[in-house]
Amino acid sequence: MPRTTTVDSPGCPPLRALTFDSLGLVKVIEAHDGQDGGAVKMVERWGDPDSSKCVLAASILDRESDPLVSVARKCGSIEVISAINGDLRAHIPNHGDEDDAITGLHLFSKQQSESSSRACKLFTCTTKGHASMESVELGKTAAEFIRDPSPTVWDVCGSGNILCSKIDGNENYALFGGKGVEVNVWDLHKCVKIWTAKCPPKNTLGIFTPTWFTSATFLSKDDHRKFVAGTNSHQVRLYDISAQRRPVISVDFRETPIKAICEDTDGNTIYIGNGSGDLASIDMRTGKLLGCFIGKCSGGIKSIARHPQLPVIASCGLDSYLRIWDIQSRQLLSAVFLKQHLTSVVFDSHFRKEVPVPEVTNTVEEAEVKETPAKRKKGSKEEHVSKKKKSKKSSKKRLSDDED
Repeated sequence: MPRTTTVDSPGCPPLRALTFDSLGLVKVIEAHDGQDGGAVKMVERWGDPDSSKCVLAASILDRESDPLVSVARKCGSIEVISAINGDLRAHIPNHGDEDDAITGLHLFSKQQSESSSRACKLFTCTTKGHASMESVELGKTAAEFIRDPSPTVWDVCGSGNILCSKIDGNENYALFGGKGVEVNVWDLHKCVKIWTAKCPPKNTLGIFTPTWFTSATFLSKDDHRKFVAGTNSHQVRLYDISAQRRPVISVDFRETPIKAICEDTDGNTIYIGNGSGDLASIDMRTGKLLGCFIGKCSGGIKSIARHPQLPVIASCGLDSYLRIWDIQSRQLLSAVFLKQHLTSVVFDSHFRKEVPVPEVTNTVEEAEVKETPAKRKKGSKEEHVSKKKKSKKSSKKRLSDDED
């Protein structure tokens, strides 16, 4: 068994997260301030367990009114559900298969037209490099949605397998990489490749490192020119398409493949997780390791999410735990066991904690219940005293009769 470290969890601030697992379940996790020490708990579960509906990728349209979540499943279908109650809003079948699984999914936050607030735009990419963008007009139910009859489709690679993809913050460019595929950047409006990386040179021993990218993300939401990619050879590489085609900075982290990368809101720091459960933060301006997060995970990390407002991140993976971490102290705030292997996690940043309303009726009932036994006790005492008085009077009468 792997060695774990016990850490006192101080609790986390009020938040809401959605997790996705290998049985196709979507679980709602919430933490309320002041309740149970701020520990996270599962409050809802959406869907039925089915291994053929394993969630491969997920994306959230994080907004205050009618937030949506798109889910790509192993059977090749894509579902758009409500992030509030889990109602199915759209079901797109036959979008892929097991041989060409969906590896990248993004739900665009920008509306296609201001007149139609129910329209959403989906981006998908499969293992063989088939990318597509299509618009969906949502209805009140899943049967009322209207699919785009002519989606935009193109191929991002001729050989190899795409393992990671990412859309920049302005939703104008896309990043792709994988096994046998060098990281490359595409213009989504023109569907044209604008930059391709060059493989690093051989090392001093003349050994060539094969191309194998496992995760990637843009360093900042406002700049698509800098991005970070993790490799199967436990390297974290920073690329700048305005400077050169080879990595600007390359950092080795432990000895297992990098499985998840998430950028921070400051535009300089990234959070990485590997196949052995190590979670750390790195300053990509210098390539310096800022530190590892306290508390060992027992399985590989599959997904990392940064909260847009609170100074916390969430991680999940093969050990079936969702963990909430503080990014400043790098301590574990709370954790919850969710039984299945987790594949992804997203935050609902517009979650607001409910203010508990004092229950006046219960307090009144309790007060009445407390008062009644007190009266009964008092009454029992008076009865006991009266009995004593009667016994004394009777004894006096007997004495007087004897004297006569």
